[in-house]
Amino acid sequence: MSCFQVAVLASGSKGNATVMRCEAGMALVDAGISCRRIAQGMQKLGLHPEQLTAVFITHEHIDHVKGLETFIKKYPVPIFASAGTWRGIKQTLPRIDLQLCNRHILAPQTEITLGGLRVRSFSTSHDALEPAGYMFRYRGHAFGYVTDTGYVSDLMKRELEGAEVLVLESNHDPILLKNGTYPPPLQKRILGTKGHLANETAGHLLADLKTLPQQVFLAHLSQENNTPDLALSTVRGIVQRHRPKEKIQFYVTSQEEVVKNKEWEDYHEQNIFE
Repeated sequence: MSCFQVAVLASGSKGNATVMRCEAGMALVDAGISCRRIAQGMQKLGLHPEQLTAVFITHEHIDHVKGLETFIKKYPVPIFASAGTWRGIKQTLPRIDLQLCNRHILAPQTEITLGGLRVRSFSTSHDALEPAGYMFRYRGHAFGYVTDTGYVSDLMKRELEGAEVLVLESNHDPILLKNGTYPPPLQKRILGTKGHLANETAGHLLADLKTLPQQVFLAHLSQENNTPDLALSTVRGIVQRHRPKEKIQFYVTSQEEVVKNKEWEDYHEQNIFE
């Protein structure tokens, strides 16, 4: 069992935000939904944004920073992002007052320690200024987060090795995308090396890891070019073909609903009976 409780508050092209908690602290990854929705999602978990140890931003696109402008006015929580992402945030949210923000730079391929929680940033491949994924480590346990990347580099595989829980992009099915309503330039962007991961690519990433995660959240699903069932069957099928003896607990994230792992459910069940 992992020590990481993970709850994806929202995931998709309309907004992304994930809460991670362990004994060493609690982090929010991305703030791509309204500050009100972040607070409401955390309230469903019995939490409040003021309890966050830190916020980590992957990149500056609006579906990852939408709530940040209001968030920094309400909550003095430390916020970490790459230098490029901070520049991009100022472009995406021109009215944001970064003087109000408890902001910190975390460059890709570097690590910080917050209490006993180690957080490492690593480069991803997306059409943003300096995008990143994250690995959180505590007492030999690890949680990984990677979305919005056009391909999987060897560096990313190395960085994600050992994750027990992983939030992983499974954005689209290439056939649905090519036969869908998106104009050719947008299709080309999504399919490119700085676009988004296809279901098959997500499956092969998992199969290529030396140690499979115990739990995987399939994230950032396209509402136009994917379905939850297709993402799950494709990724699970690839893993089963290549690693038939190993099992992963899959969770398919939602744009509207909070999706949380077993550790979070177990925690609440324990609290009920205390």
